Amino acid sequence: MLVTLIAAARSSSLDDARFGDNRPLDAAGWASVERAVPALAPLAAAELRYCSPTTGSRQTGDVLGLAPLAQPALRDCDMGRWQGLTLREATAREPAAVEFWFGDPRSAPHGGETLIAFVGRVGGWLDTRPAGPHGRVVAVTEPSVIRAAMLYALKAPPFAYWRTEVHPLSVVSLSGGGGRWNLRLG
Repeated sequence: MLVTLIAAARSSSLDDARFGDNRPLDAAGWASVERAVPALAPLAAAELRYCSPTTGSRQTGDVLGLAPLAQPALRDCDMGRWQGLTLREATAREPAAVEFWFGDPRSAPHGGETLIAFVGRVGGWLDTRPAGPHGRVVAVTEPSVIRAAMLYALKAPPFAYWRTEVHPLSVVSLSGGGGRWNLRLG
């Protein structure tokens, strides 16, 4: 099976990125996804097309012609009381808690989901994808979900999550299934 993940177009500047952001695409996001249509539209041939429940992911998928089905398992990490805050705001309010969160992937000082649980949830979604006749799946989701999927596929240590960057409209493909995934680049 081949699962292709597309990072949603941007809904805000990087400095204004918020935990659990559900804002619609901004003008730059709309323009970038429209420019990406020629390169990404062929992905609409996948038998199964999904998106995270966020507005920006849905809009990105719709512009690409995917008509994606929202999947709750593809939602961003539950950030508890930090939901809606920027990292800068969370750090200003709870500097020790943010430092602890970065240092321990089993911690959830925000009262939400741990990094370990988040990666496991995304991995569980990957492992339960039904294979279509050609085994092709495409999903538009937040960069954080793609980072979690890559960690799961590579069985990388949790701290690698903080060393992985996924930009808007980046495309990552994973081949395999059932807990045995390979990262496909290019």
